Amino acid sequence: MASGFVKIAMDEFNSHTTNNWTGLLMRYWTIVEEEFADDRAKGYPLMDNPLPTLALVVAYLAYVLIIGPLYMRDRKPLQLKNTLIYYNACQVLLSGYMFYEHLMSGWLFDYNLRCQTVDYSDSQQSRRMLNLCYIYYLSKLSEFADTIFFVLRKKKSQVTWLHLYHHSLTPIEAFILVRFLAGGNATFPNILNNFVHVCMYFYYMVAAMGAQYQKFLWWKKYMTELQIAQFILCIAHTIRALVSDCQFPPVISALLLLNASIFFVLFMNFYIQNYNKQRSLAKKLE
Repeated sequence: MASGFVKIAMDEFNSHTTNNWTGLLMRYWTIVEEEFADDRAKGYPLMDNPLPTLALVVAYLAYVLIIGPLYMRDRKPLQLKNTLIYYNACQVLLSGYMFYEHLMSGWLFDYNLRCQTVDYSDSQQSRRMLNLCYIYYLSKLSEFADTIFFVLRKKKSQVTWLHLYHHSLTPIEAFILVRFLAGGNATFPNILNNFVHVCMYFYYMVAAMGAQYQKFLWWKKYMTELQIAQFILCIAHTIRALVSDCQFPPVISALLLLNASIFFVLFMNFYIQNYNKQRSLAKKLE
């Protein structure tokens, strides 16, 4: 199949005579879709091809980097207290629901933690996992609101490169998940992410309630540690699949390993920088 794909791709490249990059992308997408895509995902909104997802990511970046800051430049920061409380509460409930669904769709009773291939059948459980992956994809689009709220509140320091990289990449990853890998080892990072997000958005919800609740947020420093632990588990899980006889595609495992490693390095760097800042501040106070 792979050699056939390469031959078709080369033929398409050699025969391509237009400078329309959108058309070129769609031609190659058609080839990839015919060779590797999960036909069960056809018909889901935004799933026909990657252009809508890419367009949403570009629109998101355009707003949070250019349009939003320009709009807020001569305006006072918005408070959005109630909006933030309700938004974060909804994200807690959504993440908790997805965590439960990941367990019930395979990870609690049926999946093998060491190695689990994707079930492309039309069984009830396989469909349940596919639907869950699509909900997971939509949840990543909804998380664009995290950054939009930062912009509207003029919290420029919160809009870091790590934050933008994370929120821009995850919808694209989730799109690939739904169209090609809705299940098996590819969903292991998702269940960890759902658990982390329950804790994270609960923290944000309490923080949005006001200063009188800050005393309940003593565990703030552990949030980044929990996120780092998430990536360590992902790295260990994918390495286990790569060095064993696991039938899950090794190329996908390698990409999952690369992705988890990049996030591990980025979050470790963030953690160390924050730790150094806090230690310097404590010395000044002394």
